[in-house]
Amino acid sequence: MTLAELKSILDQYPLTLLYLSTPSCNVCKVLRPQVEAHLTNAPLWNFQYINTEDSMEIAGQHLVFAVPTLLLFLEGREVARLSRHFGMHELETQIQHVTQIFNQA
Repeated sequence: MTLAELKSILDQYPLTLLYLSTPSCNVCKVLRPQVEAHLTNAPLWNFQYINTEDSMEIAGQHLVFAVPTLLLFLEGREVARLSRHFGMHELETQIQHVTQIFNQA
């Protein structure tokens, strides 16, 4: 994915979760389906997987130095970040919080 493609996605979907990872990250492979499962209860959210090895520009622009990193965007702006060691409860809390803000706008 390029920066231009990411911008287009962020412009199109007001709530977007980016999952940044690498194919060699075993923890990332285990967490990704769990993250996607949590989003089934949050239908307003758009999920995007980004391989940081293929999209170094995106990782660099968003200062991602460790994987997995989750970036939550509200109307094109990063509003939350979870990196390396996080639990599904933390993710759920962030998703609910950002969704609540979106619904109040």
